[in-house]
Amino acid sequence: MPELSLTARLNNSAADTRRGVVRLHPEALAALGLREWDGISLIGARRTAAVVGIAPPETPTGIALLDDVTLSNAGIKEDATVVVAPVTVYGARRISVSGSALATQAISTTTLRQALLGKVVTLGDTVSLLPRDLGPGTSTAAASQALSRTFGVAWTSELLTVTSTDPTTGPVSIQPNSAVDWGSGAANGSAATAVAAVSAQPPRAVPVEDLVGAHTQAAKLTEWLGLSLDEPELLAALKAEPNLGVLITGPAGVGKATLARAVIGERRVVELDGPSIGATDIGSRLREINAGVSIVASGGVLLITDIDALLPADAEPVATLILDQLRAAVRTPGVAFVATTAHPSAVDARLRAPDLCDRELAVGLPDGATRKALLELLLRKVPTGDLKLDVIASRTPGFVVADLAALCREAALRAASRASKAREEPVLAQADLVGALDVIRPLSRSGTEELAIGSLTLDDVGDMVETKQALTEAVLWPLRHPDSFARLGVDPPRGVLLYGPPGCGKTFLVRALASTGQLSVHAVKGAELMDKWVGASEKAVRELFQRARDSAPSLIFLDEVDALAPRRGQSSDSGVGDRVVAALLTELDGIEPLRDVVVLGATNRPELIDPALLRPGRLERLVFVPPPDALARREILRTTGRSVPLAADVDLDALAEELDGYSAADCSALLREAALAAMRRSVDAADVTAADVESARRAVRPSLDPVQVAALQSYADNRSA
Repeated sequence: MPELSLTARLNNSAADTRRGVVRLHPEALAALGLREWDGISLIGARRTAAVVGIAPPETPTGIALLDDVTLSNAGIKEDATVVVAPVTVYGARRISVSGSALATQAISTTTLRQALLGKVVTLGDTVSLLPRDLGPGTSTAAASQALSRTFGVAWTSELLTVTSTDPTTGPVSIQPNSAVDWGSGAANGSAATAVAAVSAQPPRAVPVEDLVGAHTQAAKLTEWLGLSLDEPELLAALKAEPNLGVLITGPAGVGKATLARAVIGERRVVELDGPSIGATDIGSRLREINAGVSIVASGGVLLITDIDALLPADAEPVATLILDQLRAAVRTPGVAFVATTAHPSAVDARLRAPDLCDRELAVGLPDGATRKALLELLLRKVPTGDLKLDVIASRTPGFVVADLAALCREAALRAASRASKAREEPVLAQADLVGALDVIRPLSRSGTEELAIGSLTLDDVGDMVETKQALTEAVLWPLRHPDSFARLGVDPPRGVLLYGPPGCGKTFLVRALASTGQLSVHAVKGAELMDKWVGASEKAVRELFQRARDSAPSLIFLDEVDALAPRRGQSSDSGVGDRVVAALLTELDGIEPLRDVVVLGATNRPELIDPALLRPGRLERLVFVPPPDALARREILRTTGRSVPLAADVDLDALAEELDGYSAADCSALLREAALAAMRRSVDAADVTAADVESARRAVRPSLDPVQVAALQSYADNRSA
């Protein structure tokens, strides 16, 4: 499934204000395989969904226009990066929302459904009563007039919270036959207690014994602080300076500052926030640092969090003055300096000088056992049912403690909503945690696109028996049975190349593969790593592989790999492509081994890839993904049709036989277009008829190029021969 990383901008259009519509450039819509008014997934700090529309002509292709409510639902601010992708939207059988007491009393459920009609929402979203445009021939006047009569002018500013949906997983759209009612959410005291029991952020100070997964780092920092502050005479006897400067590194949300605060304990501490100070003018920055140094001069610890925002690598003149003040603090007897950063390569190199931060502590991503222990710690005071935390831990590769805390809070919201409706004591259940996995996105993957894995597995993929077996052997066996490879004295495959015509399910297979193996997926489009600046592209490749090593077992998915690794010596890009290929070859088959990391490339032009990348030890397994035959098309239509209310006269078996030349994406688009045809026929349509499907066939033509398919089949035959 295609995905795009776009820059989010606030949509100031009065017609779209708080209506849950995201505007994209037509080229972006085409790249995603979307039509106007389709549902889309938005991934920021949180996963949400919305309806997509066409942006004004002057909008750049890389911009997504979002209203303020949708920005909040995605957990991002203006100018932040948001990942946009197509998504399967189910028609809501029932949806509950909570609002103010006045709105609950004044607005009937019929009027409420009219206002929300056509909106795409997920559990926990905020939604307004402002109705969205449903297309030509429709009007929102009736809903607006009904709201004005019953609620007055205040209805335009009322915001609601989605407290429950049916189906319970994935985004849903409010249909004319959807039951919409008022839910009290977490309004009562006991339910609110369940939400409050799990904080979205780690506590400000925790006991050292609660630093799950960081006890080794805590022991080192405790020793260093003890020698420097409590027993400096021991170092003096050895003619060593008792100065102490420590830089704590690790992914965002892993608990670097929490580690520092826990170890510092009862000592005096002055804490400064790097981003807050770095955002001020030069004079304010110097005053803030000087004030912190002055306060701690009588003894204690100076702690600066996210120091990369205060002292970036592209040093400013003021950085020299700040570093001088920090050196003065480190030289002061009885004073220690501790800094944290999630981007150690983005910090001014002078910070690591011997007279400043001469020591470094790295806090890595938690493994499966650590994630389970963290979940137990986060939920120890929460009333729970029969939880299988090992299952949740196995499904959260790449999650840090902040992600797990957010996951627990999202689950608590679901439990509180259920308890409020049933008027019972709140209890957190396994289903609440599983459902929260569809919403929470790990911070550690914020640098790359994330595949929406969900619960899809290889067993759910119809047909493609040989392709699935090849992927299982090349990807899952090395991760599940490393002892077998060691016993037989062979190294597992390093990488796999999926090739086949566009739209035939290569990304779909990767998503199923990652879900089957419970892998952390780092997905990158080929051209995204290209940069005109010398060394920037190679650095991006190194960072990609480092993130994958940190979150192992993991899968690096290089989509459109032919754009990333073309044949060397044939480009006119000043050698950027050649250097990127060299960086890829070094990472795949270099000195530092890839352990529990598999590289998976996808392309529809395998002949354009540099041959050195396809030799044994690199992308050594080539797997052909053929166009779907009639049996595969039938399975695709049935899978897509689960969320579409099809009339009795729609024969999917016969339809699959007639769709020769249609790709998997074409089959999905056909049913989507049929649903839109039903809405054109009647906005209140309850099902999709055979006539709607026939109308969609005239609009959706097969996209497979017979010449390209024949060439790829010939390439596959030659490889097998």
